[in-house]
Amino acid sequence: MVSVFIVLTGGVVRVTGSGLGCPTWPACETGSFTTTPELGIHGFIEFANRALTGILIIAVGWAIVAARLQKPRNRTLTRLAWSQFWLVIANSIAGGISVLTGLNPYVVAMHFVLAIALLTTTTLTWHRARQAVAPTEVPAAAAGRASGILSVLLVAVTLVLIVVGTLVTGSGQHSGDSADVPRMGFVWQQVAIVHGVLGTAVILLALALYASLRARSDTSLARRRVIAFVVVTVAQAALGLLQANIGVPAALVAIHVLGSALVWVGALRVLLDVNPGLFRTVRSQVLATPMTATLR
Repeated sequence: MVSVFIVLTGGVVRVTGSGLGCPTWPACETGSFTTTPELGIHGFIEFANRALTGILIIAVGWAIVAARLQKPRNRTLTRLAWSQFWLVIANSIAGGISVLTGLNPYVVAMHFVLAIALLTTTTLTWHRARQAVAPTEVPAAAAGRASGILSVLLVAVTLVLIVVGTLVTGSGQHSGDSADVPRMGFVWQQVAIVHGVLGTAVILLALALYASLRARSDTSLARRRVIAFVVVTVAQAALGLLQANIGVPAALVAIHVLGSALVWVGALRVLLDVNPGLFRTVRSQVLATPMTATLR
């Protein structure tokens, strides 16, 4: 939950022009680790986003401890928890580099992609814990070869959609600070069209996947995941069309950034529930309830 929220606050930093609210890193400004009154509201917004990283590290640390305490020990879960920690550190460094480079749009895009990587590991961790704690929610068998291929394609095209989305943002008007911040050398309208085409392809793939799942009676959970994914993705597409036609207002851009995180998590959950054995180990292991409570 915190890893999704930090994506939203990162979007708020961008659309409010607070990307350089703290003009240096790791300190907020020379001689002060925290924001100062002289930095104004932009300094407060940027520092609040940085402070949220500390909360995220605490949450990930608790997940690591909880994973280590499982009896019998679950190595996969422990490794996933540790991967979250290193991705938080990497993302923090990328955020610092983006400040030190004056919000270079390619570094900012990398910063967002690392946030998506963190969402990937948190989703996999949650799914791994759920498999043993609530085995009845997981289908007994994979949904079939065609459905498996479609689910992999869905995740792959969704990832491309999100990466192209960073090009749309990097070429658009919300640079994260002043008009002097460099932008990517793409024509915004053209990359926005490519982004829209990819979004349509994702929705069509999801519908095709749902149709393939209906051929089997033991795929009710996977079908529900696909329906939820389609609803979120269609809402995200409608929001994108709306903001493109009314001048890309800041509030809608921030919500759209949050939506991209939800779409990605939704795609991963579709993949995992269409292919329930994808991340299982050969040996069955029992996870304690406190671990799942930590990850929710």
